Amino acid sequence: MFQQRKKSVHRSGARTFCSTRILMSLVLILMTGLLAACGSGSESGENRKEQQTAEATTPASTETVVEEEQPAEKASERTVQDELGHDVVVPAKVERVFAPYLEDSLLTLGVKPVAQWAAGTQGHVYLQDQLSGVPTLDFSSGLPSPEALMAYNPDFIILHTANYAENGVYESYSKIAPTYVFNNASGDVEKSLEIIGDLLGKTAEAKQAIETYHAKVNAAKAEISKVAEGKKAAIIRFAPRGISMMGGNYFSGYVVYQQLGLGKPALVETENSAIVSTEVLPEIDADYIFTVEQGVGSMKEMTDTAVWKSMPAVKDGKVYNVDPAPWLGSGLIAYGHVIDDTLKAITQQ
Repeated sequence: MFQQRKKSVHRSGARTFCSTRILMSLVLILMTGLLAACGSGSESGENRKEQQTAEATTPASTETVVEEEQPAEKASERTVQDELGHDVVVPAKVERVFAPYLEDSLLTLGVKPVAQWAAGTQGHVYLQDQLSGVPTLDFSSGLPSPEALMAYNPDFIILHTANYAENGVYESYSKIAPTYVFNNASGDVEKSLEIIGDLLGKTAEAKQAIETYHAKVNAAKAEISKVAEGKKAAIIRFAPRGISMMGGNYFSGYVVYQQLGLGKPALVETENSAIVSTEVLPEIDADYIFTVEQGVGSMKEMTDTAVWKSMPAVKDGKVYNVDPAPWLGSGLIAYGHVIDDTLKAITQQ
């Protein structure tokens, strides 16, 4: 019995020992898990701290942030003052312009008018290749009536001279569309072009056209000076109303004398024009003569005289009959023709 009890105690002790070992193992596993969790949490916390520190100390990105472009403000109408003092409301966008006798400048800016100036049915001859299809309005008896102009529905009108605005024309035209009046647009073609460019939203085109023209002038002047330094030229206009010599303020005279640098005859040294008759022909001290004939046969009576034939330029064969349209034209296209004609006459002999 004692042995049985001993065996029972032995078995009980064994069970207790096993239970104790199992319990200790479980405690050990639990503690290990807790330690691992703490270590992981600590490491995670440290990582978060390092990440926050790195973010705080990392310099801002140097990439350029491209802001979305804001749409440009739409052009709006504005008010300007013309050369006669009228306040003119300029539309935000001019699409249908009428500018009689200023077609040269319009075309230089890449603009076609709704109608063109004409004497009878003939507009500026030298521009017709660019004005094909543009209807003509006859100015031979004065400006067209408001009713005639209204048929073309212009949204802006530009008048070449103050004379065009007289006798109530400005008042009637300005009721059709805003009307800008020059005192005399031919007085300074480049300035007039700049003004028209501003009115029509073509400022850049005007600037480029003037720069290109100046380059042409400078190149031609350099060539002419090589063979005609100190030489004089006369521009004689044979018109139905009389014969005159042109000075250097307007049209081709401005180009030949002021821009290309040829000398002026004494008769127009201080005048913008001079009446020419057979009696004064010997006083024309010119090495070159450019004849501008308006109307076939208008110069025959004078050029058939012995006095004409005795002139030095005539005897030397330095008389050049030129196209009257550009030589009496007002604009950079006309001026370009004058440069070409003058350069050819003087340098290609």
